[in-house]
Amino acid sequence: MVVLNCSGVASQTIQSVETDQAPPPGGHYSQALIANGFVFVSGQLPIKPGGGHEIPPGIEAQTRQALSNVDAILRAANSGLDRVVSVTVYVTDISNWPEINRVYANVLGQHRPARVVAVSPQLHYGSLVEIQAIALAGK
Repeated sequence: MVVLNCSGVASQTIQSVETDQAPPPGGHYSQALIANGFVFVSGQLPIKPGGGHEIPPGIEAQTRQALSNVDAILRAANSGLDRVVSVTVYVTDISNWPEINRVYANVLGQHRPARVVAVSPQLHYGSLVEIQAIALAGK
């Protein structure tokens, strides 16, 4: 983690989270930031870690990969999927929602964070899903 100088905010720090277990940022943003007791995970596409923009075929595999990326970033922040309080799921086709929801429920189990589903006509690299999350920091 990298501690950033947060000018204008008394005695608070912002920590940047970086892990090679999830794809590196493709632009000017962090994989996640820790601030004020929360971990803010940037939207994760279903890109496999390790370079390139390899996206698995099919909505089930893409949903699993995007959730895996979120999980890896949360673990790097010493948090986890069980600490997620809010999720935003971007989908390109709402008809994929039943399958996305099935995989999501399978991965998160009994934990039910607040959630938004937003239809986006196009996601980067032809992805069908992107997942953003906010979790409690620490274990």
